[in-house]
Parts: sequence; structure tokens; C-alpha cells
Amino acid sequence: MKNDVPQMHTITKVIQENPTMRTLVFDCDYEVVPGQFVNMWIPRLDEKPFSVAYADGKELHLTIADVGPFSHEATQLEVGDKAGLRGPYGKGFWFQPNQKIAMVGGGFGSAPLHFTALHAVEAGCEIDFIIGARREDLLIYRERVEKLKGATLHVSTDDGSVGHKGYNVQILEKLVEEGKKYDTIMTCGPEVMMAAVANLAEKHKIDAQISLERYMKCGFGLCGQCVVDPTGDTSCTKGPVVSLEYIRKVDEFGKYHRDALGKKHEW
Repeated sequence: MKNDVPQMHTITKVIQENPTMRTLVFDCDYEVVPGQFVNMWIPRLDEKPFSVAYADGKELHLTIADVGPFSHEATQLEVGDKAGLRGPYGKGFWFQPNQKIAMVGGGFGSAPLHFTALHAVEAGCEIDFIIGARREDLLIYRERVEKLKGATLHVSTDDGSVGHKGYNVQILEKLVEEGKKYDTIMTCGPEVMMAAVANLAEKHKIDAQISLERYMKCGFGLCGQCVVDPTGDTSCTKGPVVSLEYIRKVDEFGKYHRDALGKKHEW
């Protein structure tokens, strides 16, 4: 069931993921496809969209990075506080039973990918889960993936404090060049990273799914804030998860995005 009007839900648990990210666990009965998002409303402040990190029809998790005025206030919420949620919105990741999947996550992108992996391994899929961060203390969901039977964790850090020194896309490239075969590659995180994943997938003729996020307000294609050039599609309804074939039609992908006023900002 989808709600288009914010419903107030209570925070039952708060998890400190790293110095800048927290996961808020809500008492919430939403049924969510991994890769979808909900809009979170804090009364007298604002409303923002967030990818769902986990949902099972009883509780819902949002992993939030403290990067702006709204997300800062969201990461200050504690157990017992309430916030409004509406959704879920958009299209999520998709897979078939027993597929071989590579997942490439950066920053908070590891959260919805882990949610996807939970479902995929239950369907017999084999997963290479590749996460990256600037340094070790900024990695998230590392321990969760390590415990996931059917998934192999690969880690990269820019400074080499743990795992591969460099970028997570370099790990993916090495795996592919060593002969690993994938039915699909899923990616979520910084757009420059996802653009590199898309280029690699296209080069090696591998299917890919990309979480295309834009300035999404309404969540159901009405306000037009999240349209992409030149298709004019709203990313909240066409995506956020889209195919490699579609992303090649989006001229702005990996190059620029638009703010609330429609002004271009290069990545």
C-alpha cells in the first residue's frame, strides 16, 4: 500500500553507522521493493526523499548522511521521536533466481543494495558486493554484507586504510577482466562512480541497473522537478532505478544535474 500523505511513525531504534551517517528504524508497515524511496517529513522543517535501507512490513530503515540542513536535523532524531513518511515511490532493482550479480555501492548507496542483496540471495543469486569510501571509518554495511551467505564482500578505500587502495570500480574491472561473468551489475551512490560502472558495463556488454537520483519533490511525477535531459522523464517515476539502455538516453548523466531552480551543476 502506498500513502501520498505523510503518516507519522515512531523511531524505535537509532544505529550510528559511521561519524556522519545514522540509520533510523521506524515502526512502519510499508511493503517496499529494494531501490524504492520514501519521502520523510519533519514538521515545521521540510520534506526530503530517502532510499529505503530495509523494510519487512513491520519496520522500515532509512540510512541518512548528515550533509545538509534537513539531513542534519534528521540525524539528530532519537528513539521515541516521530517523523512523517509517505510512499514508497519509484521503481526498484530487479533480478531473476540464481543470477550472478555484481553490486557496486558508494556512500549511502550500499544501504539499498544490501536490502536488494537480502532478497537476491534468498532466490539463489551469487553476489560480488563491492563497497568503497574515502577511508575505513566511513564504510557502511560492511559487517552486514560479511554475514550474508551467498555474497562475497570486496572493499576499497581511497587512502588504502583497508582493502584495495583506490576506487571500487577498479575492483569490478579487475573481476570482469579475470573472467567473472555477471548477469547484471547494480550500482547506487555518487553519480561519477555510477557513470564509471555504466561505461564498464557497456564496454564488456553486461546488463546494468543504475539508481538515477534527482531533485525529487512530489514522488509521483507531478511537480516536474526531477526531469532529466533530453527525455523529459521524471526520475521519480521512470526510476530511480533504470536500465543501462535507458541511461544512455540521458545526456546529463555523469555530467551535470539541476537544482531546485533548474540551474545546471556539473559533477
